[in-house]
Amino acid sequence: MNFKIFIILLILSGFLGNAFAHTLDSVGEYRLEIGWMNEPVVSRETNGIELFVSPLEPGVELKDQKFKDGISGLEKTLKMQLLYKDQNIILHLSPDHNILGKYYAFITPTVSGYYQANILGNIGETPISLSMHPPKVDERSYIEFPKPSDLTLSQLIDGHTALVGEINDMKNSITKLEQSNQQMNIGYISLGVGILGIVIASIALSKSKRK
Repeated sequence: MNFKIFIILLILSGFLGNAFAHTLDSVGEYRLEIGWMNEPVVSRETNGIELFVSPLEPGVELKDQKFKDGISGLEKTLKMQLLYKDQNIILHLSPDHNILGKYYAFITPTVSGYYQANILGNIGETPISLSMHPPKVDERSYIEFPKPSDLTLSQLIDGHTALVGEINDMKNSITKLEQSNQQMNIGYISLGVGILGIVIASIALSKSKRK
């Protein structure tokens, strides 16, 4: 395959993947779209849900609707309730200052699985109570290498081995130092005995000359 064609297909697949990773719905005259900020989304990694709000285009099917003319100021009137099984949390929306009508709700999903996002509040005069489902959160271990448990165990073993080696080196150094000190002490004693012997011999020689 031509290299340029391959690059173009790769880029297009990336755009299509991002499009398919978002969920579309509508309430009244408004188009709502949600998806994860960072993909692939994995458990125990800080992420966030993106929310796009814009007017619906008359006469265009929802699946063909594009985000444009985003509605600003909704961080004051909308909130997001995120659910996982029987647990839920209220997330406040933060506006994207570069793209009007785009909002973030930051979250760290702690477990893998499917989450439900309830959009609650008002858009203008329209009350909103909409349940949407962002893409599945994958298990973090799928993309981790090497395994954290193996790495920790290996580090502990290596650390213990290094510590034992250092302790043995210290013991050997101390033993050599003690042996060296003992040899030095013996040398000093021998030298002292030799000097004493010379002194005694000198005294004896002196006495013999006097006689």
